[in-house]
Amino acid sequence: MTRTILLIGAPVDSGKTRQGCLMGPDAYRTAGLPEALIDLGHDLRDLGDVAADPCAADRDGVFALGPTIGWTNGLSRAGQAALDQGVPIFLGGDHALSLGSVHAAAAHAARRGRPLFVLWLDAHADFHTPETTTSGNLHGTPLAYVTGLEGFDGFPPVPHPVPQENVCILGLRSVDRAERAVLEPSPVRRHDMRAIDEHGIAALLGAFLGDVAARGGMLHVSLDVDFLDPAVAPAVGTTVPGGATVREAHLVMELIHDSGLMTSMDLVELNPMLDERGRTAQLMVDLCASALGRRVFDRPTPTIL
Repeated sequence: MTRTILLIGAPVDSGKTRQGCLMGPDAYRTAGLPEALIDLGHDLRDLGDVAADPCAADRDGVFALGPTIGWTNGLSRAGQAALDQGVPIFLGGDHALSLGSVHAAAAHAARRGRPLFVLWLDAHADFHTPETTTSGNLHGTPLAYVTGLEGFDGFPPVPHPVPQENVCILGLRSVDRAERAVLEPSPVRRHDMRAIDEHGIAALLGAFLGDVAARGGMLHVSLDVDFLDPAVAPAVGTTVPGGATVREAHLVMELIHDSGLMTSMDLVELNPMLDERGRTAQLMVDLCASALGRRVFDRPTPTIL
């Protein structure tokens, strides 16, 4: 299925104190993402990198509040324009970019009269607010923001919050106490690695995708590098052992493609400063290609000299 794919560079590095994710968009391009998607027959348009809106907001205990609000505004605006044309892929950048990308997807879905669903592939829940975060890092807040939790003064209003039952977090391995207090009584679907080990990743994801299809929903997929085990994807500042294997991650992407439901995507938290000869960037490119139709028969085995 040929689709119009729009690459949006989001060199966001304000969501945490450890720097380096701003180089992510260029790393994806260098690793061959545009060529991989063109080879699959898609109409590929690279829109370049978004810039943050000026914002001077500040708050004690929160890192880079103003710049993150600026990124949220800029990315939401760019995302809404791109969603009118095709499937945007936001090239991060840290996970704070999803404050803007999911905000855009929710607004677009509301205009279309369809529900938005969010698949969060991540070791972390990212359900903090600026009031509950102990680190002050706003890359841990996007799901709280887009589901309408309070505490985001200065950020763009969220007139179309994503219902919590429309969120599925897959791959959890690190959840803070404040996040647990919100998530345990909530209808958010959350599957840690034990659940994946016990039930299989295909069964857990399949149930969610089935609900998206049954309700005629639009699907935003947010893929964090730390969803993967750090042994195969070291280029992330928030490594947690015991993550998804390469094969599990490809299966997730292939099932997403088979469903035909994905309408937007994030690739986040790639820090090229921490990579090993670009292997994490290449794996993320391969996973994105799987989500957009690549199969094993499309991958020629390289000759080993």
